[in-house]
Amino acid sequence: MSGEPGRGLVPTRASRENMDNIKKVAITREGQQTQFKELDQNRPLAAIIQDICAEWKLAVPDNYSLQFSEPNRQMYITDANRHEIQNGNVLQLTESPMQKAQTIHEQLKSGQKKLEYEALQQLATLALDHSFAVEFISKGGHNLIIKLLTDGKYQGDPLAKTLISFMALMDHGIVSWDVLEPDFIKRVADCVNCVNPNLDSQCLQSALEIMESIVLHSSGKQYLVDQMITPVNIIPHLQSQKSGIQKNAIALINALFIRAENEKKKKIAESLHSKSMRTVILSHVIRGVHNVGNEMAHQLYVLQVLMMNLHEERMKLPVDPHDQHVLKDIEELRRIAFDVDGDPNINTVRKSQNSAKDHRKLGFQNQSHPAADFTKTPPGLLALDVMLYFARNHGENYVKVVLENSSRADEHDCPFVQASIFLTKILCDTLKIGEPPTEEGQTFYPMFFCHDKPFEEFFCTSIQLLNKTWREMRATSEDFQKVLGVVKEQITRALEIHPSTFDALRNRLYQLTYSEIIKIWEMERQSKEEWESQAKPIIELREQITPEIVDLIKQQRFNQMIEGTRFQQYNNRGKMKGKYWYWRLSPNYKSFYYGECSDSSSPLMEQLPNKLSVVDIKMLQVGKDCPHIKENKGRKSNITSNLAFSIVPDTSDAMCFVASNEQEFSVWTDGINALLEKPMTSEQKTQDLEMLLCMEIKIRLLETEGITIPTEAPPIPQPPSNFNFAYNV
Repeated sequence: MSGEPGRGLVPTRASRENMDNIKKVAITREGQQTQFKELDQNRPLAAIIQDICAEWKLAVPDNYSLQFSEPNRQMYITDANRHEIQNGNVLQLTESPMQKAQTIHEQLKSGQKKLEYEALQQLATLALDHSFAVEFISKGGHNLIIKLLTDGKYQGDPLAKTLISFMALMDHGIVSWDVLEPDFIKRVADCVNCVNPNLDSQCLQSALEIMESIVLHSSGKQYLVDQMITPVNIIPHLQSQKSGIQKNAIALINALFIRAENEKKKKIAESLHSKSMRTVILSHVIRGVHNVGNEMAHQLYVLQVLMMNLHEERMKLPVDPHDQHVLKDIEELRRIAFDVDGDPNINTVRKSQNSAKDHRKLGFQNQSHPAADFTKTPPGLLALDVMLYFARNHGENYVKVVLENSSRADEHDCPFVQASIFLTKILCDTLKIGEPPTEEGQTFYPMFFCHDKPFEEFFCTSIQLLNKTWREMRATSEDFQKVLGVVKEQITRALEIHPSTFDALRNRLYQLTYSEIIKIWEMERQSKEEWESQAKPIIELREQITPEIVDLIKQQRFNQMIEGTRFQQYNNRGKMKGKYWYWRLSPNYKSFYYGECSDSSSPLMEQLPNKLSVVDIKMLQVGKDCPHIKENKGRKSNITSNLAFSIVPDTSDAMCFVASNEQEFSVWTDGINALLEKPMTSEQKTQDLEMLLCMEIKIRLLETEGITIPTEAPPIPQPPSNFNFAYNV
């Protein structure tokens, strides 16, 4: 062999890692010539800054720090985030967080308006940085901001910058919200209660956010906010043209709702159910000029859950069989159905004196003590409440349902009371009444904001559906559970279109007849079971084409990752409020590009500043193995662990995600596993593989239509006694 020693040798893993730790960057400083550096990530930051200062002949390197230069990411570089430095980044040498905090603190106390405004402009951006916030707060900067706000020194844009800065400082969790005094809270509340159309929108948006945080995070200050601000004061802000103001207004209402006592919750609900409030929410928020973004959808979902959960108390309350109010309500049900005299909703007059017989016709199990039917929880007394609402507010339909069932033969009789009890429980389960809202939830139904009694109206529509379905199925008492199953399916599928009104819900339910549900089930069964044959030829064919289908699924996952997905940002402490990032896979499958974005934007790959090479990914973690799930174990957190996953690079901390749904989770976990040459493990992959296999096999077997495929290959016949065959042309 000839040539130089070592030429052509493949670099060792150690040498590749050393190369990866070198980042080629540019260092800038105003008035200085740009330095181009090969930044060694293994060196201490202090040593790197010392070298940079030496080249520019700057004394006291401890007074300087490196900072990202992007307009939307002017954060100080620390040991915690230095892994975010990428080749080609432009960094800037600037005052250290301690020096900058001291400078801004002095400018705010200078008494010179120009200096103060410049300081506020810088503070509004720098307060987002944790390193700066620690230094600024250690110098009492937060107390200075509180004093400036309490004294009412600023108006307009300076006031907005002050509120933004305060909120950003408090978001770091360094200072307790309990330090705030009533005068400060009143000052911020005045910004919320102000109906001046010329009020700075940033000022109002930040004030709403501060009020929400005081309510949620202080241990005893929420009552002050409750005294100063009511849902009625917030109505004008829901009519704003700014989606951020609308979102923060709904969030504040939710916060007041969450922290209120039961009686106060009912009063808030009454305000929300008023026609004026419902009209504003529907016209300006749900059907307004802005599309409902992820954060607004979450707030509307939370509001819906909180309103529905007002029924939890009645749902979990068993009846006292001797309660005179309950007995009176049951008697009213009987009277409206069988002994109506002069009811304006009913055209005919009927009278009945046989209570026990009437109780049987109504569908009570315990006809001598009908109140005992409501002892089981859930749904407890809630079932009686909604039945009484149906009877009082939809009297003609109520009588029609009861009399139609009581006039049938006994075996075809649908017991109205028992059906109502089971149906109420189904509706409670469907809407998850009694469960707190989750951090990821975004499902809300506009129709629930169209009526002052949404759950009761939902029941009235559903009980009429049950009666219709019972009739279509020609059901008997033995089919009771089967009918309930069909009705639950009808309701679930009708809700999938997110009906805007109860009329839209009724129209959809009218389309979902029993026969239609049977067709849907049959189609789903066929798609699931068709070609699930155990015949040996089919099994062999499946095995033969499975690798092709798996490659097709991989390609589909890669294509979806190339299109990109917007995720809520998480770190080891949990969800980062109001922060999103967008991730895309490069078309050559070699790198991920990512960067921060708004809750509604979808930046192109060229607009994403950060890059992560696939070869730099050490592993993929899912579920409870993820850092943001482990770190929050034992804390009060609503992170859905089965949608969580983390990308663990070789040289930096894990990047944490929570998918918005199972499909999104499957796409990204399958795709990353495929890039890492590991098996795809999601349930969605199994379902896709089965579906595509069935389709491919069906296509390949089209020519065998009508031919029965044997489970085993036919036996090979015995050879003939001789091979003297003759063939005459």
